[in-house]
Amino acid sequence: MRPKLFKFKKTPLAWRQLMKEKVRLAIAIGGIAFADVLMFFQLGMLDALYDSATNPHQKLQGDLVVVNRQVETLIDMKDFPRTRIHQTLAYDGVARANPVYVSFANWRNPDTHLKKSILVFGFEPLNAAFDLSDAEGNIEQLQMLNRVLFDRASRPEYGAIPQLWQTQGTLEAQVSDRVVETVGLFQMGASFGADGNLLVSDSTFFNLVRDRNPTQVDIGLIHLTADADLATVQAQLRASLPNDVKVLTLPEFVQLEVDYWANQGTGFIFNLGVFVGFLVGIIIVYQILYSNVSEHLPEYATLKAMGYSDRYLLIMLMQEALILAALGFLPGFLVSIGLYQISYAATLLEIAMKSSRAVMVLFLTILMCGTSGAIAMRKLRSADPADIF
Repeated sequence: MRPKLFKFKKTPLAWRQLMKEKVRLAIAIGGIAFADVLMFFQLGMLDALYDSATNPHQKLQGDLVVVNRQVETLIDMKDFPRTRIHQTLAYDGVARANPVYVSFANWRNPDTHLKKSILVFGFEPLNAAFDLSDAEGNIEQLQMLNRVLFDRASRPEYGAIPQLWQTQGTLEAQVSDRVVETVGLFQMGASFGADGNLLVSDSTFFNLVRDRNPTQVDIGLIHLTADADLATVQAQLRASLPNDVKVLTLPEFVQLEVDYWANQGTGFIFNLGVFVGFLVGIIIVYQILYSNVSEHLPEYATLKAMGYSDRYLLIMLMQEALILAALGFLPGFLVSIGLYQISYAATLLEIAMKSSRAVMVLFLTILMCGTSGAIAMRKLRSADPADIF
């Protein structure tokens, strides 16, 4: 008579074997939690990299974006003739087009007087290029020369600008050795490429970035009429405009930035960290399961002699792996949430737990433990019933 398939609820052998060596179980849980924390942190930083780098793109107001054909990232923009924007107005479906200028300038901390590079966006104030629904202050004053909006999510090295603005209502600072007045706050966030951001009018931009030519722009925002078809207008512009520019939708512009960072060493390092964490987890769980099998090899041989198949024993071993995965994932998940909070406080990068990331790491943990169980099964197969006689 063949033995019934192993059922955890009736014969919890997997649980009892793990609980027999509590110290070993604690070490296994700690090792899996460590591997999970490593994967959580690397994936969290990778998402923070992409999210922070594309925050300016997400705030742009427009239907299509015109940029230099050689552009790969916002922190290394290449300009193109402003006439390209004017040319788009000749096509059906284009309502208006306005330029955006992007460059770095030096901000001087009002308290320490130390200079730090800051990313400056210049645009026509009457044609808002960015979503300023969360901005505070008198935004209309941007039309005046040397008035700026400061990013409240910039790193603290620029000074306590948001707090000073809240108490004083206005604040003078120096950008590129020019005195500017902060008339409001907005939120864009620091990134791996820029620690802070300013929004200014196009006139102020050229007053601060004096080596720029007004006839050369960095971004052209194209607004379409209500009845225009986005794909049709984009195809027309791509076919007709000179090949020194490319026409992108906003999602394509975002993806361009993501691709740049994904192909750089930074993205590779974070992905490598995830792989290392996964590999570490496999090794730790394998060592635990292998030791467990080795110590109980005579018992497994006895089960085989009684008629239990390798499949039965594999299921039991896999249940041990799944129990370890569940017990190790929970503390790793909780520690990672705390680590995200610490990382945000230290870097101001938007790193937080996401349900999709939690599901991914849980899947990787199960796969990690399952792989270890499959490898350890090789030792289990060597259990020979003849060894007990």
